[in-house]
Parts: sequence; structure tokens; C-alpha cells
Amino acid sequence: MSIWEYANPVRFMRLTDRVLPIVAGLAALALALGLVWGFFFTPDDYKQGSTVKILYIHVPAATMAVSAWFMMLVTSLIWLVRRHHVSALSAKAAAPVGMVFTLIGLITGAIWGQPMWGTWWAWDPRLTSFLILFLFYLGYMALWEAIEDSDMAADLTAVLCIVGSVFAFLSRYAVNFWNQGLHQGASLSLDKKEHVSDVFWQPLVISIGGFGLLFVALVLARTRTEIRLRRASALMARERRVA
Repeated sequence: MSIWEYANPVRFMRLTDRVLPIVAGLAALALALGLVWGFFFTPDDYKQGSTVKILYIHVPAATMAVSAWFMMLVTSLIWLVRRHHVSALSAKAAAPVGMVFTLIGLITGAIWGQPMWGTWWAWDPRLTSFLILFLFYLGYMALWEAIEDSDMAADLTAVLCIVGSVFAFLSRYAVNFWNQGLHQGASLSLDKKEHVSDVFWQPLVISIGGFGLLFVALVLARTRTEIRLRRASALMARERRVA
């Protein structure tokens, strides 16, 4: 069976009707385990004290903020090439979720940065590109709402998504391009010198997994809603033509 068969809205709804409760349950389990373990059963950092524990929210949220935009990029490209409406609707459904993750990343980053850097905000390359990514999320959502023709809206937002991917990439890898700036390197890295201590690593990985599963669950649920809204709109348009 080809994966493209699930681009059919009926098949997509049938599949997600079975998958969504499982993903949501795993997300709740992973989040509970990762956050409880991280906040209550890991020691304070010898430099940052208990402030370091905000990484169990900040790092997963920031990771998913960038990953959500790249997911939107892939589904937008699929729409442009293959014209599958489910892919366009899934990109639309992912935008508010990614925007909220980006906002959480900005807020928790400010809370974490203030005691570490002595300031709530700095025009660091990574922070600046992350803020611009947040503005792209808002612009993407506004563009969908501003255009009545759904296919045209999908086309234009797909182009916007391609442009915004530059800032999604920079918000992830800016530290590698510019040595200046306050933001530290990656919390999880193949390089042991940059890796967080093992005592923080395990609950952090579980928290990231929980945020990832939460993102998938929310996008599936919102995509199902978008499909229903599209069906309702089509039925209302048909009734108006008949009348």
C-alpha cells in the first residue's frame, strides 16, 4: 500500500481515528515521566542551581518549534507538487501548534536567561532568528485567514513557508555559524564536550519525545478538524447553488 493513499481524506480520517488516541496517550505518559523526573528527581546544577530545570520545557519547546516549521515545509512542498489537500490542511493545522511552541520557547528562554545573562533579552543571532520565526508563524496564519480561496491560500502560504525556512534553519544552527552571542550550544549533541550531563540527559530526551508526540497528536486532531470544516464548507456551497 502506497503512503499516498492516506492523502485521501477518507483514508486519513479512518487511520487517524485509530492512531490518535494511542499517540495522545503516549504523549501524556512521556510528558508526565520526563517532567516529573526532571523537575523533582534531578539535582540542581552546580553553576545554575535549580534554574537549569527549565531546560525540560525550553529545549523540547524550541526543538518542536523548529521541527514544526520543517514539517510544514515538507507538507507544503507536497501540496505544490502533488496537490493533495490533506497535506495543505496539515500544514495549516500545524502552524498554531508550532507558534505556541515558539512562544513557550521565547518565554522560557527569557526566564532562563535573566539570571544567567543578567538580561531578559539579547539580540543574539539565535534568539533574533527565533523571534523572526515566531513572526513568520503569525504571518503564515494571518495569510490563511486573509484569502477566501483555499487553494490560493495554500499556494501562497507554501511560498511563505519556503521563505521562513531560512529563519527556522538559522534558529537551529546560528550558534554554529556565529561565535558571537550569549546563547550556548546544543544541549544534546554527538560531541560529548557539548552534551548536558548524563543526570539531565535521560529525562530531557523523554521530555523531547513527549513534546514530539504531543505535537503529532495536536496536528492530527487539528487536521481532522480542518477536513471536517472543508467538507462542511463544500456542502454549504452546494446547497447555495441548488437554492
